[in-house]
Amino acid sequence: MNTKVIHAVLVTLLLVLVGATLSPTVRADEYNKKTIITFDQPIEIPGQILPAGTYTFKLQDSLSDRHIVQVWDADGTHLIATVLAINNVRLKPAGKTVVKFEERPADNPEALKVWFYPGDNSGQEFVYPKHRATELAVQSNNSVPSIADESAPAELGSAPVTEVAPQPALQPAPAPVATPEPAPAPTELPGTASYLPLVALIGIASLGLALGLKRFTS
Repeated sequence: MNTKVIHAVLVTLLLVLVGATLSPTVRADEYNKKTIITFDQPIEIPGQILPAGTYTFKLQDSLSDRHIVQVWDADGTHLIATVLAINNVRLKPAGKTVVKFEERPADNPEALKVWFYPGDNSGQEFVYPKHRATELAVQSNNSVPSIADESAPAELGSAPVTEVAPQPALQPAPAPVATPEPAPAPTELPGTASYLPLVALIGIASLGLALGLKRFTS
């Protein structure tokens, strides 16, 4: 056999072997969306706070639910958390990993909202326990997916998910208006009447009395 032909065959076989070696790793990352993310500050995921550091995110190998996210340590040997997510769609995919956070007070760790794998327009929106989802909904003024607080990790695939809508802030009730009490009625009428009529009456009576005496004595 020609040496060139033998060389070409060997090169082809080598490429096939290399491809067979690399393909499972590539397919595994595409399937479970394995992503290594570094955070420079603490972040919140459903159920706990992660210190600043490097973590491995990937989908749980489940045929029944493709929205269960596992969070591992940096080298993927220690499982830290298993959390439920729902599908979140964006119009334009990006060529890199994208994570979004819920709005929160400045003194609290950012709460992880959505994780998008590079090139995907469909991502994982994290589902929080109901009591925490209610707080996040108020802080962000957006609806937050939630599950019952007591849901166990083994039940995540079947746990019902509900949306917690932001509640309007309660306005304080108006202060009651004090009704003034009526003034007490006076016990005596004010002495504002004039004495002139009385004086005139007395004068007329005196005049009549004087005339009567004069007539009686004459």
